[in-house]
Order: sequence, then structure tokens, then C-alpha cells
Amino acid sequence: MSKTTMSEDRTLVERFKQGDEAAFEILVNKYSGRAYQIAYGVLGNREDAEEVAQDVFIRIHRALPRFRGDAEFTTWMYRITMNLAKNKYRWNKIRGSKVNISIDAPLEGGGDGSGEERRIDLPDDRMAPDEKSAFKELEKNVRDELDNLPDIYREALVMRNVEEMSYEDIANALNCKLGTIKSRIARGREELRKRLGL
Repeated sequence: MSKTTMSEDRTLVERFKQGDEAAFEILVNKYSGRAYQIAYGVLGNREDAEEVAQDVFIRIHRALPRFRGDAEFTTWMYRITMNLAKNKYRWNKIRGSKVNISIDAPLEGGGDGSGEERRIDLPDDRMAPDEKSAFKELEKNVRDELDNLPDIYREALVMRNVEEMSYEDIANALNCKLGTIKSRIARGREELRKRLGL
């Protein structure tokens, strides 16, 4: 994120603290899409992701007057989004709701040391029926295996792949060291590949 954007965000936060509701609307318009993408990456359900994204900004509106600016606004927003999405995810699991996870984000490396990204693409209408069937099975397997990964791996993978956040931003959002995040993402990807036999 550029210094100009961070400066603009700080200005908007200060304007809101002084009673300018329009400044808050600008922040909502600027970041609600990102909040939705992160929530969708965790939950895989549009309605749940929309609900979480709305809750994020309700939460921010209440807390912003006390926001001290120790972290950037976006880092703070990512943390709130991940926490609410994780809570919703747990609630869905307790309720037994089927949780869908997006599988079209890149997986880095193919285990061959090339470092190239590979994608697991969703089927399209031009595929033959047997190809569609194979992709549907793969999609289900990816969802199931991602769902079964430990939370610390799953959430780091989601933030990296959904929003394509930098390792530094993920570390800030999850309040972890940079090396810890890199390790979690690498281990999560490797575990996912093993489970899928890729």
C-alpha cells in the first residue's frame, strides 16, 4: 500500500473523529470489497461473506472514535474481518452448515522447485461432461481438505490467495512475525498438496 493511500486513510479517520460521516462513507466504499473478498475466502458463501463485510463496518463505525492509529487502518480492518469471518465459520460448523471455500486462488509451486504458481480452475460450460465431473470432484476434494487444515494454515492461505496480501500485511493483520507467516503458508500449501496428491 502506498504512503499516499495510508496518508489519505489517516486523514479520513481524523475527519470522521471530528464528526464527518461522509469520511466514513468514503472508507466503506474504498474497502468494503476487500472485506467481502477476505470473508468469502474463509466462508465460501456469498450471503455469509456479505453479512460479515457489513458487520465489519458496523464494528469499525463503533470503534473508530477510539482508534489510536497504532496500526494502519487497513491492517486493523483486515484483523476485524478475519476475526468475524472465523467466528462465522465456527458458527456454521457448529450448526452443521455446508461451508464452501473458493478454490480458484493460486497454489505456489508444484513441488518441483520451480516456484511457479499453479491454479486449480473451476469447470466451465465448454468442458465435456466427463471433464466437468472430474473438476467437480476435484473442487469438492479441495474444499474438504482446505476445511480440514488447521486454522492457522487455512487463514494464512486465504489471506495470501484471496486478497493476494503481502506477507508483511498478513503478519500485521494476524499479529505474527513475518517468518511465522511464511512458514505457515508454506506448510499449509505443502499439506494441501499432499492431501490432494498433487
